[in-house]
Amino acid sequence: MTIQLLLLELDPERRHQLAEVLRATGARVQEAEGARSAAESLQGGGFDAALVSLGVPQLDVAALAAAICPSAPGSPVSLDAAERLHIARTLEHTAGNRRQAALILGISRSTLLHKIRKYGLDVGQAGARRSGA
Repeated sequence: MTIQLLLLELDPERRHQLAEVLRATGARVQEAEGARSAAESLQGGGFDAALVSLGVPQLDVAALAAAICPSAPGSPVSLDAAERLHIARTLEHTAGNRRQAALILGISRSTLLHKIRKYGLDVGQAGARRSGA
């Protein structure tokens, strides 16, 4: 029986390398380049397992942990982790428009830029940031 895998990794080269290794074992691999595309793929079903890079900015690790083991008591996340996730989701909502994201978050653009650097959220934002930087 062939296993159907969903692979979520932001770095295209690393994603392709991992997919090739998994395909060499006989697995059928669907590659996802972001959290949104992975979520859409998962809604379609048909996967036996998912290989997820925990470094994806939009990934809600607490929600993922609760989905994997719903009976385990949830542990609170740090304020930094919650802020990072909130900023990442806001940037995704604004398609990378930092000015608009700062307005939504109620902070100055310079504060937002500082937090983007602090949390390493520049990954995957390069093309989108030009439109509203």
